[in-house]
Amino acid sequence: MTIRSLDLLDLPIIARYRNDVLTLDSARALTRGHPLGAMGLLTYINPARHLYAAISNGSDSALLGGIIHSRGEPFAKLLYLAPSSGLDNPELPALIEHLTVQAGEWKVFQVLAEVDESSDVFPVLRMTGFSVYAWQKLWDVSHIQKIESDSTSSWRRMQSVDLPAVQNLHYQIVPPLLHPVEPAPNRVMGFVYSEEIKCYASVTSGMFGIVLTPLIHPDERYIGEKISSLVAGLPDRRGRKVYLNVRSYQTWLEPALEDLGALVSPRQAVMVKHLARLIKNAQLVRAVPASVNVQPSRISRMDIDE
Repeated sequence: MTIRSLDLLDLPIIARYRNDVLTLDSARALTRGHPLGAMGLLTYINPARHLYAAISNGSDSALLGGIIHSRGEPFAKLLYLAPSSGLDNPELPALIEHLTVQAGEWKVFQVLAEVDESSDVFPVLRMTGFSVYAWQKLWDVSHIQKIESDSTSSWRRMQSVDLPAVQNLHYQIVPPLLHPVEPAPNRVMGFVYSEEIKCYASVTSGMFGIVLTPLIHPDERYIGEKISSLVAGLPDRRGRKVYLNVRSYQTWLEPALEDLGALVSPRQAVMVKHLARLIKNAQLVRAVPASVNVQPSRISRMDIDE
């Protein structure tokens, strides 16, 4: 078995697998389409992008896999595996390990993957060091009706002055154990609701769709009205589908989405593999410089009158 990076000579294999792919980055698949389609392949010619694909040539059939990293993020994401009909191949764990090694070259701390819990890849990811840190459901809210409200508040684009409040909302909602994997927003993008900012939605958009990831405080009321007004007020939608990504720490949003008539996809496991970073040319350092004398402390007993 050999594992190497994809090149132009592999185009016939890519063409053969283009309709037989398992995507592991749901938001990217919904917004930018097929990772092995024409638009997906164009991203590989951008040398500034952290995007890597590999092929494993075994005795039975070839396996493909891709991984991607957005600059500034502390994690990379497994992008796809192919063919989806042949992921019981015993060489799949080695391909996944090869992709995570590439992520280490980008000096990231984690690798993420999103997969249906019933998928055959789920146990393979567990075997290669991935663990579940959250669950998510993607809700299709493209066709929900706007609910009229008496409230004068509405969604607006986030501004730089809103960033501390949005970060504070993130720390209130996202469990502390997940902060290393899901860091607080550090860029001014997305939408906020009213001046109190107890509702925030980040936006991922592409040619094929828009994915909203909400942070809504559990004390908020009229959740259905807020979600419907967010979808109805999206600028420059151009008929694209809209999805709401709801993680397991925000399950209180699901009844409102059901009442709105949103369509839900199967539950997905959001998995993470933590990577160790290699420190090159490491040297031992004395805890105390040789030129410093440390005198032992003397503690005298003090009597206290009760």
